[in-house]
Amino acid sequence: MSAPTSAWIGLGSNLADPASAVERGLDALADLPSTRLGARSRLYRTAPWGITDQPSFVNAVARIETGLAPLDLLDALLAIERRHGRDRERDLRWGPRTLDLDLLLYGPMRIAQPRLTVPHPQLHRRAFVLVPLAELDPALEVPGLGPVRTLLAGVAEDAANCRAIGD
Repeated sequence: MSAPTSAWIGLGSNLADPASAVERGLDALADLPSTRLGARSRLYRTAPWGITDQPSFVNAVARIETGLAPLDLLDALLAIERRHGRDRERDLRWGPRTLDLDLLLYGPMRIAQPRLTVPHPQLHRRAFVLVPLAELDPALEVPGLGPVRTLLAGVAEDAANCRAIGD
């Protein structure tokens, strides 16, 4: 196993019991081989993004320490989604989902491959990712884009609509 790398994962769900689905997704991340769940944000209720005529989402972000290579980690995330009923082939892009896991960041790396782009290409536009990221590490540097706190300022209007569950 190589030295662990910090990777950041975005989680979301808006079908059935979305808060439970996100919690199960966090548990599944902790169970990945050569991986430890380092930190997790609170759960946030957020408005849908992309296709807006659907139920609200529950979102969170997790930091993991992993020995998995980027594409191996991606494959593991997709397998977790499938186990939770997600079918990326059939599901509507930006539509309702049982569980969505996005690899947001993988250490300081920039990756541009047909199957994987890191940092996640929409990260800087998505308050539902930036708000929980800022909760965990506002100074986190997003390669090529700047610190999370600066990116969050660019989506302040949307960020106001990300509500922590239980607060």
